[in-house]
Amino acid sequence: MTPAQLIKKAKRIVFKFGTNALSTDSGELALSRLYSFMEDLAALRAQGKEIIVVTSGAVGMGKRVLGLTEADGVSIKQACAAVGQIGLMKFYERGFKELGVVCAQILLTEDDFAHRDRYLSLRDTLNRLLELGCIPVINQNDTVSTNELRGYKDKGIKVCFSDNDKLAALVTAGMDSDLLCIMSDVDGLYNADPRKDKNAQRLEVVKEITPQIEALGFCASSRGRGGMKTKLEAAKIVTRAGASMIISYGKRTGAIGSLWGPDYKGTLFLPTAHLPSKKLWLAYATNVFGAIHINAGAVKALREKGSSLLPIGVTGIAGTFERGDAVLIVDERGLEVARGLTNYSSEECSKLAGCASGEIAKKIGSKNYDEVVHRDNIVLL
Repeated sequence: MTPAQLIKKAKRIVFKFGTNALSTDSGELALSRLYSFMEDLAALRAQGKEIIVVTSGAVGMGKRVLGLTEADGVSIKQACAAVGQIGLMKFYERGFKELGVVCAQILLTEDDFAHRDRYLSLRDTLNRLLELGCIPVINQNDTVSTNELRGYKDKGIKVCFSDNDKLAALVTAGMDSDLLCIMSDVDGLYNADPRKDKNAQRLEVVKEITPQIEALGFCASSRGRGGMKTKLEAAKIVTRAGASMIISYGKRTGAIGSLWGPDYKGTLFLPTAHLPSKKLWLAYATNVFGAIHINAGAVKALREKGSSLLPIGVTGIAGTFERGDAVLIVDERGLEVARGLTNYSSEECSKLAGCASGEIAKKIGSKNYDEVVHRDNIVLL
């Protein structure tokens, strides 16, 4: 299926605009390009499509408004984001209004996904906005989320996203969208870094994200926080959600319209699975607070039998977590096998490692579950 056919068939589409796609070479907001994007989005909406936008650009715009050439350090980036977000949304609001479209601003942090009740509330809000004919415009709330990221890192916690590529993927998966279009400063995935290798070849279609495909990720661009590595991480989420993803060149006027035109260039990622909503949330939208190491027998039981994780299979604990927290489940080599919601804290799990389920009460003084992680709360990766 071609991108044009996908867009024609898709009912709900997420568009992600990176910082470079929205900026001129000098770092200014590319107004004509942004208005061109909005014109094409309004046209798609007029065809009955449901459109969600994930946008970057707040920090860059804040730097321009404040007259800064650099924005190094967490607090100055937060300040730039706070100033720039106002101006960025003014452009979206004004442009969509002239096209007869109402847009809505939504700023998100990691915890809006990691806490399931907030995640479900977000889904409800976005669905209602789409029912009302609005185009939600989503951005990471850099003003507060960067502080959270710094604190999480100090505690060894793995957050569910730290860039807008993965945020867009989580929105695509969580909203049961059909397609994610990432408009970038590159026109797709190459078999080598095209900035360094003039013979690099663009991949037209990726049917499965293998380790060989993942190895094609390269570092972030000068202005954005993402890069091909984060886009491939986004593609893993989207394709496991049963949706497709396109990476295409967005740094020109008419870039969106080219997706269904003869001059299209990009890489199309095809869906590979359709995980249930809760499993998707557990696999990708939770903040991970630690790890449970397991032996080869437990790995086999999880993979081949879909079993729960029993204490006898636990060999060690990493990090600090409480009952109900999301944790990594890793094998003897330290490779991630699954993620799950633990029934016991890290302190309790340390005492339970290697024991039989019948010994749980004796080891920790009480017993609520036979399993360290129940199979209903495990997703294999």
